[in-house]
Amino acid sequence: MKPISIIVAIASNYAIGKDNDLLWHISDDLKRFKKITSGKTVVMGKNTFYSLPFRPLPNRRNIILTDIAGEQIEGCEMAYSIEQAIDLMDADSENFIMGGGSIYRQFMDIADKLYITRVHQDFDADTFFPSIDESEWKLIDKTDMPPEKEGSFSFSYEIYTRK
Repeated sequence: MKPISIIVAIASNYAIGKDNDLLWHISDDLKRFKKITSGKTVVMGKNTFYSLPFRPLPNRRNIILTDIAGEQIEGCEMAYSIEQAIDLMDADSENFIMGGGSIYRQFMDIADKLYITRVHQDFDADTFFPSIDESEWKLIDKTDMPPEKEGSFSFSYEIYTRK
């Protein structure tokens, strides 16, 4: 089985986005995301891809999942099903699922590891991450972080592995 990890920032109420945009800006988390995924394969849905400020993501292999047969996006590899995305993944290195909501749901049962940035606040959203079932996942690392600036919110970095 190919190593599949999910990387996501979620609010206390599991919110991850609204109107195809992020709910917050945490520069430390963006730096962490870049450090963890650099040189690796990232898999995302088309809406997530188009929401990125820079695309395709540099120094990463970008695989875009779409249900439109034959659709092509310059600088990216295309997958037209979850199975095809898995076939395209690297067999020897961690592959990162980076959204959006429906892509996370489809990969949740087959992922080996979760990299969660948990923002300690509820947000109004239209896209949510699936709940993390503690009977299936083991928390192996947690780092609490203070708010980046006054009036901001605290957050934690959590890493889970499948039990």
